[in-house]
Amino acid sequence: MSQLPIDAVLSSLLNELETRSQLILKAPPGAGKSTRLPLAILQNRCFNGRIVMLEPRRLAARNIAGYLASLLGERVGQTVGLRVRGETKISKETRLEIVTEGVMTRMLQQDPELEGIDLLIFDEFHERSVHADTALALALEVQEALRDDLKLLVMSATLDADALIGLLPDAGYIESEGRCFPVEYRYKTLNDSYQQSDGFAFVNSCAREILKLLDSESGSMLVFLPGAGEIKRLAELLADKVGANIMVSPLYGQLNISQQQQAIAPAPSGLRKVVLATNIAETSLTIEGIRLVVDCGLERIAQWDPKTGISRLEQVRIAQSSAEQRAGRAGRLEPGICLRLYSEEMLSRQPATPQPEILRADLTSLAMELAQWGCQDAGDLCWLDLPPAQALAQACRLLQQLGAMDERFQLTETGQQIQSLGADPRHAAMLLMAKAQGSAATSTAAMLVALLEDPPRGMASPDLHFQLNLLESGKLPRSGHYQQRARQHLTKLIKSDPLTRRLSSSLVVDASWIAPLMTAGYPDRIARSRGRDGRYQLANGQGAMLPADEPMAAEMMLVVADVVKTRQGDSRIFSAVAADSDRLQAILPHLFTEREWLDWDDKKGRLTAEKHLCCGKLILQRTLLAEPDPAKASEALLNAIVRKGLAALPWNSKAESLLVRARCATQWLPELVLPAMDEVTLLAEAEQWLLPFMTGMTTLKAVARLDLCAALEARLGWQQVKALEAALPTHYQVPTGSRYPIRYLVGQPPVLAVRMQEMFGEKTSPQIANGRIALVLELLSPAQRPLQITQDLAAFWSGSYRDVQKEMKGRYPKHVWPDDPAHHEPTRKTKKYL
Repeated sequence: MSQLPIDAVLSSLLNELETRSQLILKAPPGAGKSTRLPLAILQNRCFNGRIVMLEPRRLAARNIAGYLASLLGERVGQTVGLRVRGETKISKETRLEIVTEGVMTRMLQQDPELEGIDLLIFDEFHERSVHADTALALALEVQEALRDDLKLLVMSATLDADALIGLLPDAGYIESEGRCFPVEYRYKTLNDSYQQSDGFAFVNSCAREILKLLDSESGSMLVFLPGAGEIKRLAELLADKVGANIMVSPLYGQLNISQQQQAIAPAPSGLRKVVLATNIAETSLTIEGIRLVVDCGLERIAQWDPKTGISRLEQVRIAQSSAEQRAGRAGRLEPGICLRLYSEEMLSRQPATPQPEILRADLTSLAMELAQWGCQDAGDLCWLDLPPAQALAQACRLLQQLGAMDERFQLTETGQQIQSLGADPRHAAMLLMAKAQGSAATSTAAMLVALLEDPPRGMASPDLHFQLNLLESGKLPRSGHYQQRARQHLTKLIKSDPLTRRLSSSLVVDASWIAPLMTAGYPDRIARSRGRDGRYQLANGQGAMLPADEPMAAEMMLVVADVVKTRQGDSRIFSAVAADSDRLQAILPHLFTEREWLDWDDKKGRLTAEKHLCCGKLILQRTLLAEPDPAKASEALLNAIVRKGLAALPWNSKAESLLVRARCATQWLPELVLPAMDEVTLLAEAEQWLLPFMTGMTTLKAVARLDLCAALEARLGWQQVKALEAALPTHYQVPTGSRYPIRYLVGQPPVLAVRMQEMFGEKTSPQIANGRIALVLELLSPAQRPLQITQDLAAFWSGSYRDVQKEMKGRYPKHVWPDDPAHHEPTRKTKKYL
């Protein structure tokens, strides 16, 4: 290996590793931290035990392991080993393991003392994957409680060093300079509408700029695009326009290993290469021969919504650190050029670093890991960013549905078995159910889970039955990869229980088991047709849809796997299977319940009662019951109110004021930790906060006597109401002693209407919310007409007040209009009474 920047600090690094238990290394891409440093640690024999290095991406892990092994003249699996999902290459000789996909977390769970391991390396930690954050949090506790001799090395390129030092205050800190030739930055702003869409206009614009740069400059090119769709379209477009001496090579996660390696390898002699990549190429990977970089400035991320249990795919602008990483690819070997398809001003407005995955991801797997670790409160561990409580709570509810967690948030026996399978909890629940049902179910589950783990892109049909048929016959793209993964699942199931060793190891799909298995893993996504245009309701209450011309849209019931929130309306279903309600009830009866439903019939003016067969929030059957019990009238009235909305309640000014102020406090005073007060949540939780105040009410007329303010206060809690009244009062006392109401509106600053003379002597605008929010003053004339609206009283007194004074002296000569209002005595009186 030639000289690398990391060599300048190698001696210091090795010394720090000997004397400290924690070390932070900041080094840009290309410095050699992922390659030269691990080998130096091995060759200097700093440790007797093994070293485990975590990489956030499988492609990077494979390439680093292969590269390091080649430098030693060995195969992967000898001195340098590899563990990624579906692939393990280690032996007794292995001293350095490159791992990813939560492997390090599983190692910590299986052996918290990490016997035989002396050093954990967290590479590319600035990518802030959930796996890396979780593994570091667990490793820190192991180091503190069990292994004070365990060493931790956290390596980062662009992470905020201060934040990491705050998490590891006793760690050593070393910074390595990168080796980068000068990069010339060019900016070309595309029409904004292009960048916000995934349409052909954006791709055409990118192609035009790429061709211009290829014509005017030498060398190979790396193009960063938001997703696989844009890459495929651009590849097709460029294939017809570039010369025979230019190769176009896509690079994204769903490609097979040989296709990815082709993109990474140097271009053959005499050829140039254009690599079209997602942000997979930002870090960890070195793509040979790149001199030109074209950066569209966009990436596509999944934003998890814990309220709906559904992800929303968002196209967002990259952070400044990502732009820096991308540009750096142009200066690895010689002076290069980075063409940014956005403005320099736009980049300056972006955050310094991307939002960590732990703040926007589905945390179901994390909730399982914490429960397995015995951690009841995530706050008991050390994190750079504490996992959001709402997302963890939603994850725990799903785990309870899967039977993996009990009401005390501890893993059940089923949960322990799910955790032992090492798959996503939903997928593991499917495998576990199949194991109890025999060979047909087990082989079907293995194939199904392999498909769901890595969904095929570009499938015209969302029907999982159809996709599995293609996989079974070998006609699905990457069928060999899926079948290999399915065999791994099947082998693990057979070995996990001696009673299942007689199960067949053949990969055969039994169509009758697809829907029940899906239901075991996705009980919240059973979907019932709304009877029109491919629209469905999910068991979790959310809406979802298929295109009206999709054949599956005619099915009465589906079980949905892949569903993504769209900008408007229902979520879009991308993969599902048709289901039969009777068969699901027969195999999974615990998901179906019968309940008595009471409601108020407005037309008949009386109670009605029905028996509902329910699956989550779906009502599958309704049966009219005999005359209901009048004692349950309050419950029926509550159901009517929930159906009609909050407007059906007897609101008065006091209750309305409390509600609006509570909603404002959620934004202005988060430390009060008020319960959610939005309409959707209030209606969903009406039984807890409203029903106790409806005791004895038997008619809608009686509801008019409801003390709504008391009900809201009970929901908020006495201490919170007291704090709310102090921070956001209903009235404000002006200098004259008068008390005037404050007008609150959610999303807007509060307003105080007061005659101007009564504010004389006030030098600055009054503030509420513990001094955080300035009141907007609606200053009135003596006739109560608005004269001025301002949130900066001091600026008004010293500025535009002069114009108001001139006009008002002539119109209201009996009133005081001083030259220095900020120091004049306030008054409610005319000159005559002063």
